[in-house]
Amino acid sequence: MNSRTLGRTGLKVSEVGYGAWGIGAKQWVGASDEESARALERAIDLGLNFIDTALAYGDGHSERIVGRVVKRRPEKVMVATKIPPKNRKWPAERSIPVEEVFPADYVVSCTEQSLTHLGLETIDLQQLHVWTDEFAGAGDWMGAVEKLKKQGKIRHFGISLGEHTPDNGLKAVETGLVDTVQVIYNIFDQGPEDRLFPLCRKHDVGVLARVPFDEGGLTGKVTPETT
Repeated sequence: MNSRTLGRTGLKVSEVGYGAWGIGAKQWVGASDEESARALERAIDLGLNFIDTALAYGDGHSERIVGRVVKRRPEKVMVATKIPPKNRKWPAERSIPVEEVFPADYVVSCTEQSLTHLGLETIDLQQLHVWTDEFAGAGDWMGAVEKLKKQGKIRHFGISLGEHTPDNGLKAVETGLVDTVQVIYNIFDQGPEDRLFPLCRKHDVGVLARVPFDEGGLTGKVTPETT
């Protein structure tokens, strides 16, 4: 498996990561915990060393499975997770202030919950699960992030952008608030190439391209007979 440096984090991550939404159980059907663990184990066997999960994936269920697998592996497997919006609104709404979405005490509390679920002392990459550039420079969440870094509870920090809104993270990248940006990028949605990717390259911000197969639409397994 080829690896790349994830921007200024310095993390050497496999080019292919594991998105752990599907093993959260509540939002998807058909997977068992045993099958999910086997899939993770197989991915690591093949050289994958980066797993992206979230507190909202099954209310921590995905994190627990990831944590159990990672703890029994001798390899270093890097784990990224995400803090859900306190108001549970996806995507973020520009009219709602960040104080109602990611207050400082909530950012800390969610991170500590994720650490417990994962069974880890440190999260390699913590992310806000929703974002609008109106959040940049507003509220007290930035102080919470710095506090968590100083305490050794997180190493790096990033944001996850909503569907088809790559330009919504430009200000965050320019102001140096984030180490990484997660964004949809596939053959159908190549908008990030216009402004976001060049800006990330300029500021050495790592990019996590999600939904590369359009949630299964590009795998060849979705046909008129299966839908």
